[in-house]
Amino acid sequence: MNKKWEFYGKDEEIVKQIQDEFGLSRLLATIIANKNLKTKQEIDVFLNPTRNDFHDPYLMPDMEIAVNRIIKAIENQEKVIIYGDYDVDGITSITVLKKFLADRGLEVDSYIPNRLDEGYGLNKSAIDKIVEQKYQLMITVDCGISGIEEIDYANSLGLETIVTDHHEPAEKLPNALAVVDAKRKDNKYPFNQLAGVGVVFKLTQAISKVYGLDEKEYLKYLDIVCVGTISDIVPLVDENRVITKLGLKLVEVTRNIGLKALLASIGYKKIDSSAISFGVAPRINACGRMGKEQEALQLFLTENVVEAVNISKQLNEYNRQRQDIEKRIFEEVLYKIENGEKDKPCIVLADKNWHHGVIGIVSSKVTEMYYKPSILICLEDGEGKGSGRSIPGFDLHEALTKCDRYIDRFGGHSMAIGISVNEENFENFKNDFENFAENSNIKDLIPIIKVDEEVSAKDINVKVVNDLSLLEPFGEANKMPVFMYKNLRINSIRALSEGKHLKLTLKDEGLVIDAIGFNMGYLVDDYLLGDKVDVLGNLEINRFNGRESVQINLKDIRKSY
Repeated sequence: MNKKWEFYGKDEEIVKQIQDEFGLSRLLATIIANKNLKTKQEIDVFLNPTRNDFHDPYLMPDMEIAVNRIIKAIENQEKVIIYGDYDVDGITSITVLKKFLADRGLEVDSYIPNRLDEGYGLNKSAIDKIVEQKYQLMITVDCGISGIEEIDYANSLGLETIVTDHHEPAEKLPNALAVVDAKRKDNKYPFNQLAGVGVVFKLTQAISKVYGLDEKEYLKYLDIVCVGTISDIVPLVDENRVITKLGLKLVEVTRNIGLKALLASIGYKKIDSSAISFGVAPRINACGRMGKEQEALQLFLTENVVEAVNISKQLNEYNRQRQDIEKRIFEEVLYKIENGEKDKPCIVLADKNWHHGVIGIVSSKVTEMYYKPSILICLEDGEGKGSGRSIPGFDLHEALTKCDRYIDRFGGHSMAIGISVNEENFENFKNDFENFAENSNIKDLIPIIKVDEEVSAKDINVKVVNDLSLLEPFGEANKMPVFMYKNLRINSIRALSEGKHLKLTLKDEGLVIDAIGFNMGYLVDDYLLGDKVDVLGNLEINRFNGRESVQINLKDIRKSY
């Protein structure tokens, strides 16, 4: 598939100014200029965030109301429950708030809906159980903003609710005591991209201010806040960057017994955003996907080392099971695509043997592989539940609003949706959606890879690449920089892992550079020894047998002209 290589429109004067003011290399200054950080203060906070860079929590909507009600509950020793989501953001949100309130003398309980039986968010059956157990206050974390009917129902039963969330609200807000969400239209908080656990962190900061507590009383949970923030794929800029940059330092020396045990079981040598994104997050999320969400929460709450080690082993097993299920479904989806669906403008498939807990991951892989919107649906007892993913330029949520006559329910945003369709209506829905996609601009959309800078032999050394660590942690809105290197001669080329990955050595005069292209093994027959190529990729340090060398992690490759 052809991809468009597009450089950022850099201003050389700004690059020089950043280089001089901060004593950076030209390469680093260029990358920072590409991030459109306009002021010296913004750049300084990006490079060297401190605890003084957190915003005032009381600028958030309804924060004062929420704090006052929680303090009342602490003083009166009320029966309080936290209602959270089953993903990493929800699990870490519950952990932080539960531990913080326990430190204030209030032991609270928690409720997490089972993904397979209850689905996402508030539900009336859960509220019935909570009311039956005589809870007086329910605090939602990482959910609740869309639970308008459910919160009205809770109110009718005498259950008071505080909503803390980070998702988009509808035109009407839930009728809760307080709705703490920086995405509200009346929001005055300067940053509205916090994860759910970030909102909880601000709540603990606000309570701490009222009590006159030392900063360490809420900062000590920054390791858990960091894990939830990185895992939820929110933009790692502004306050999220402060949380993750400071939080990763705490993760390295974490006192959370469960997190420490899980990190040890995974075996990452370096604790960075990749260790969280590809090590911790999949294992915690696997619990929710497999309907075992309580075990993930217990991991973070336990004070018993043996229990932590045992849960970590179990989480690794759930993750292995999730990978096996995901691999099977992915192979079945690919078979269907290659046998009748490949030439269609989108991919809409359903099957009775799929697991709706992992279908979203498969949809993401399919969309990335074919660069088309995909919707995959699991059929069970006549009902279909599924997930969809999209590509930049095609608004999946808007598309479904135009094709909704056969849909029972759907929700999400432009790039990802959840959907329910009755089995007998699936083919009609599929036809509607395919017709809509056919008449859209999908065929004109091609992947664009943003390139930070062109590099040459002088940039390929360990010091230059180590300097790039100043930009960490990497994540959404702060991706690893992508570089272009031109006119390299192929010195060797082969496929690894049964043809899955591409391994090359590339030569530029006297310099020989290793390169690895994950999931690019299919290109092995397109190139010959001696071919001149241009490549795009990340610069990484490859450590082997005590020796460090620069490696290019390929994003794309094409013949030089």
